[in-house]
Amino acid sequence: MQIIRETGPESGDILIHHDQTVQMLREVASGQREATLRMYQPNPTVAFGRRDELNPGFAEASAACAEHGFEVLVRKVGGHAAAYHQGCLVVDHFQPATDARSGNTLRYELFGSMYAQALREVGVDARMGEIPGEYCPGEYSVHAQLPASAGGGRIKLVGTAQRVVTGGWWFSTGIVVSDSAPLRAVTADVYRALGMDLDPTTVGAAQDANPALLMEDLEDAIVEVYAQNGFH
Repeated sequence: MQIIRETGPESGDILIHHDQTVQMLREVASGQREATLRMYQPNPTVAFGRRDELNPGFAEASAACAEHGFEVLVRKVGGHAAAYHQGCLVVDHFQPATDARSGNTLRYELFGSMYAQALREVGVDARMGEIPGEYCPGEYSVHAQLPASAGGGRIKLVGTAQRVVTGGWWFSTGIVVSDSAPLRAVTADVYRALGMDLDPTTVGAAQDANPALLMEDLEDAIVEVYAQNGFH
């Protein structure tokens, strides 16, 4: 497996970066490129789902993104709106597969468990499962239990999505590592505009649970967990 650690897209280049990502998936699926794990820190972006785009409040939600300095991306895969910035880590896994269209649920279960394990390796009490009031809710989200000194609540840290083509799949993971306040602010305004339920206290970052955590330590832990699960 090829491991790529790159910088994120320049501001205004989100759609170009997305097109390049889809091209990478096609190359892996067609055998032009080996299985690939790509990690990068994104610029401020709110990724919406197709259902969000059809929501009557979408224009207001998009305006809220601009007010907070976040770009808007509508993705073909995934659920509802999720915000990311350079304090986050995006991990894109591209894998060839002869029967890529089967195993969707198994992939969500496997990778949710793997990312929870990687976070525990770096001192975050992470567990898989939806918490009440989280953004982009899903049963395979990964959340952290905060220590009593940090309030003792639960915060969502990881969201996942996948896309399948003939010959391969792309599993994308967004992890919030640091600086949760801007994400909490934009997410609250976006969900208010969309008329969707949200408990803002569930928007957090891994450093809220372990202030000593470094981005590079998490990257290394992810690579190690991948190796332990047979992805080399």
